[in-house]
Amino acid sequence: MRVELVRQSVRRGERSILRGIDWCIEPGQHWVLLGANGAGKTQLLKLLAGDVWPVERAGSLRRYHWHGSVHDEPADIKQHIAYVGAERQDRYAHYDWNFRVSTVVGTGLQRSDIPQGPFSAADRAEILRCLRRAGIAELANRRFLTLSYGQRRLALLARALAWRPALLLLDEPLNGLDADYRRRVLALVAGIPRRLPLVVATHRAEDVPAHTTHLLELRNGRVHWQGRWRRARHPALAGSIGRMPAPRGTRPSRGRPARARNGAMPLIAARNANVWLDQRLVLRGLDFSVEPGDCWVVHGANGSGKSTLIRALYGDIGAASHGEIRRRGIEPGVPISEFKSRVGLVAPELQTTHPLYLPVTEVVASGLHSSVGMDFAPARSERAAALRALRSLGALALARRTLRELSYGQLRRVLFARALVHRPAILLLDEPYTGLDASIRARLRRRVDAFLAQGGTLVLSTHHRDEWPAAATHELQLHDGRALYCGTVRRA
Repeated sequence: MRVELVRQSVRRGERSILRGIDWCIEPGQHWVLLGANGAGKTQLLKLLAGDVWPVERAGSLRRYHWHGSVHDEPADIKQHIAYVGAERQDRYAHYDWNFRVSTVVGTGLQRSDIPQGPFSAADRAEILRCLRRAGIAELANRRFLTLSYGQRRLALLARALAWRPALLLLDEPLNGLDADYRRRVLALVAGIPRRLPLVVATHRAEDVPAHTTHLLELRNGRVHWQGRWRRARHPALAGSIGRMPAPRGTRPSRGRPARARNGAMPLIAARNANVWLDQRLVLRGLDFSVEPGDCWVVHGANGSGKSTLIRALYGDIGAASHGEIRRRGIEPGVPISEFKSRVGLVAPELQTTHPLYLPVTEVVASGLHSSVGMDFAPARSERAAALRALRSLGALALARRTLRELSYGQLRRVLFARALVHRPAILLLDEPYTGLDASIRARLRRRVDAFLAQGGTLVLSTHHRDEWPAAATHELQLHDGRALYCGTVRRA
């Protein structure tokens, strides 16, 4: 497939997202798409995929060349384009599409979102081949929504392989993946036929595929630069990782008992905690405690139980009998909402929970009530608190928008503001920097550091060592739902 874009512009509501895009993608070209949060990368991929419509202007053109035919509209060619990205992945949770992983991959063969009927023996063989190629054959019979965020991403990439597209679009495909899964994805991309045109959007230098041939950089919805990829680091990627020095640690310990040294109840204490999710045991026999001022980093491979742990600590999932998760001040008869009122939460599922028509200020103000949306318009004081939270993160310019007008990374900043709006005592952050460009990651990390310096308590899950706060005090390393290590931070 060959794709031509001439003078293509996209608007969302009253706001221009893309402006005058001129771009040609030829067979055999593997493009990397760069740009800061809000630059328009996802909207440009959606424009290519036929998911959004451009502004009609004289001389504008969106044309697809395929098998000797020319298509000026994507309707007839859309089925030959595979697109993998965070928003597509989040739809499964939003619509509760909890199919088996093998079925999800099979929908790639059928080029549909949901199954269109039974699969033949040949189909099942091809599904298994794609699962093996992605290295996740053992997940074939798992339900999609029981997978970790990274496992879901790999399943959708296997689905894209089954699709056998004429154009492949990957939006931040390595977000939320541990080192092993990242290697698998990069190996998958390296194995894509050279003739197949490919576009990969990313923020990180290490995520650029090995066989990249061209680069396009967006700034404020416009093409800033495009041309051949030269292997030497492009200026747009300079500082994209923004590594922090590894926090200094002390000698390993076996963790602390569930009661603080002064006899007071810890803020959160887990005793022999077993946590089940969709009839599957995800966390096994956890024992650890979180004291005021602690900074815990939770790490481990995809599927080890990090996100489930954050949800369990927050109170959205309970521990099974013969174990418990206790929280200071929450006794029988006291609602869990009392605890949540002291906690700020940032987690991937929050990106899909909030309806896209909600105004940004209302979403941020909902953090004052630990709710999704509000029954009434925010009061003047609540709106003022929301604006202060946005201003503290350098995101005040987003206040007048709706969620529909935001990029994935911009929405993550809004969720940070929501978590901080009520000045919480505890922050629970699940992969909080996913989808953010280098400058925004740095700004949010400084805000987290300031929260800790002011005596706040933090539990953060991440795959990236450079995202550990400098003030990290403890780490919990999970493997298959068990604590492989629980104690003070070890030296890197």
